[in-house]
Amino acid sequence: MEFSSKILERAVNEMSQLPGIGKRTALRLVLHMLKQPKDQTIALVEALRTMREAIKFCKSCHNISDVELCEICANPSRDTSLICVVEDIRDVMAIENTSSFKGLYHVLGGKISPMDGVGPHDLNIESLVEKVKAGKIKELFFALSSTMEGDTTNFYIYKQIQDYKIFTSTIARGISVGDELEYADEVTLSRSIVNRVPFENSLKL
Repeated sequence: MEFSSKILERAVNEMSQLPGIGKRTALRLVLHMLKQPKDQTIALVEALRTMREAIKFCKSCHNISDVELCEICANPSRDTSLICVVEDIRDVMAIENTSSFKGLYHVLGGKISPMDGVGPHDLNIESLVEKVKAGKIKELFFALSSTMEGDTTNFYIYKQIQDYKIFTSTIARGISVGDELEYADEVTLSRSIVNRVPFENSLKL
C-alpha cells in the first residue's frame, strides 16, 4: 500500500495493530478521523491517553477500575462469601449484564495455556488462593470459558484449594463446550449462572 504522506502511513500502521483491524480498515478509520472536526479527534486521543495513564486495577478482584477498590467490591449489597472466577473484564461485563449474580469477582487476567507460554504464575491465582485461605469465602464459582484452557485453569485452581472447606461450582453446560463466555447470549448465560453445578460434577464429564 503506497502512501503520499509518511504521517498518514504511520497513523495507519499504528491503527492496524489493533485486533481485527487490517491495513485497509485502518486507512478507512484514519481518513474518517481526518474528515472529523479537529477537536473530536483530539478528544479521542486524550481519552485514550487518560485511559492508559490513569486506569487502575482493583486491589481486591483485579477488575479494571478508576479507583483502588472497584464499584462492585465496594458495594455493600454484594455477597462477599461468593466469588466468581473469570478470565478478564469482558466476562465481568457479560455476567453483570445478566443481573443474575450478586457476589464478587476475581479476574485472573487470562487462562493457563502452555502453547502460548502462559502458566499459573502469570495469572492472579495466588491472590485467589489467599482469599480462600482467609476462610471468609463459602463458594467459588468458576465461570471461565468452556475450552481446554479454561478447564485446565479451573482444575488447577481446584487442586490448590481442595483442602479447604469451600463449595466449588461451575457454569451449567448451557454454555457449549468450546464457546467463549463473552459471546454467549444473556439468557443462556443467565441460566448457566443460576443453574450452576458443583465443580466436582464437571470432572466426571
